[in-house]
Amino acid sequence: MAYKALIWTWPFYAFGALYVVGPVLAWCLGALALLSLYLGPAIRADLRATGPVPPVVWAWILGMVVMLVALWVGHLDWGLGMKKTIKSSIGWAKGWALMALFPLAGAVLPLRREVLARGQCVIGLWTLCLAPVLLAAPYIGLPERIFTSPLKAVGGPGPEYFSVYFFTFDPASWTPRWQFYAPWSPFAALLGVVQVLFALEEKNIRWRSIGIAAGVLMILASKSRMGLVGLVACTMGPRLMPLILKGWAWSFLAACATGFAIVGGTLVQGAQSAVYAFKNARADSTRVRATLQRIAGERWREEAVWFGHGTVQPGPHLVEYMPIGSHHTWYGLLFVKGLVGLFALLVPLVWQTVLALMDAARGPRGALPLGIVMTLVLLSFGENIEIEAYMLWPGLIVLGIHARELAEEGAARRAGQGAKDDRMVGQPG
Repeated sequence: MAYKALIWTWPFYAFGALYVVGPVLAWCLGALALLSLYLGPAIRADLRATGPVPPVVWAWILGMVVMLVALWVGHLDWGLGMKKTIKSSIGWAKGWALMALFPLAGAVLPLRREVLARGQCVIGLWTLCLAPVLLAAPYIGLPERIFTSPLKAVGGPGPEYFSVYFFTFDPASWTPRWQFYAPWSPFAALLGVVQVLFALEEKNIRWRSIGIAAGVLMILASKSRMGLVGLVACTMGPRLMPLILKGWAWSFLAACATGFAIVGGTLVQGAQSAVYAFKNARADSTRVRATLQRIAGERWREEAVWFGHGTVQPGPHLVEYMPIGSHHTWYGLLFVKGLVGLFALLVPLVWQTVLALMDAARGPRGALPLGIVMTLVLLSFGENIEIEAYMLWPGLIVLGIHARELAEEGAARRAGQGAKDDRMVGQPG
């Protein structure tokens, strides 16, 4: 199911069906995971649960349930009515719930990293084959949007989730940007980062090259600053983690710190200039996002600290009528679900990050999970992560697989220690 859903990403996109496929897949896999846990050995061998649900996955499940409770309380506090509450609850089932269902499926069902990595590389092959048409479209007179699918009747954050595009024009510079199978370009860039992360895990060099090339193309063609940062940080960072256990690396770091003390002022000034240039690459976007965050923060502190406002609200002309609570996961959570909602995501995400950091420092197994977590964190500072979970599901499954691997390793270690203790007890005094 997971592999087929991956390799048919582009055909699903051609029908505007991706926003439907993601939640359906999540609930099917989640139900299958619960069924395998319930039936135990009674279910067919290739669907049996790989073990109990790991603690960090329980944290994801509990956190997303708290999200739903915060949503209900927020709607009740602001008198939004039963119709609005039901609609928002359905939105939770298509968004935040996926953040728990996919890790649960990865932890319980016999899903393999290799299958997901190959599936991502197949998507890359589709991307490279379609790239000539997509890249040429704005220069040969093809329209931006091809059509909007009738599937938009099922409801969603907006029509762009059900629309099929060749490209879009950046309103600030009026130059073309490409979003491939994502609803907009910055999200496509982060999907490109995820593609590169999975491709680096592929054993076959041809498929690995295809996946990396497609991911880099998505990042560059989307013209997203966040994607460029993710390409460097999320791929190199996890693979440098083992160095923290090397003595020579700490000596090198000490030498760098000494050098920094000498030329630190110049470097800091250069870094500030780089950040200023980075922000001004798309100044209008930076201004709108910063204003949205400021408004969301002020209204959260003054009006709804604990459970938020229950839903996003239309913004003023100052932010081009963008909804307050959008374009930033953390400010969005504070505005919509308050402190309760923020900690419902923060706790499992920090827990998962710590596990990935520790494992990445020990060896290559933790590189992919850490890269995925870093991508999620990066994405959370520029997008609302819950409405994009339907496309991030391969990474969420990997987080569940990684939790299962760590749990199995811990169980094997405890079993080995127990056997050793038994042998010691059995020896004559």
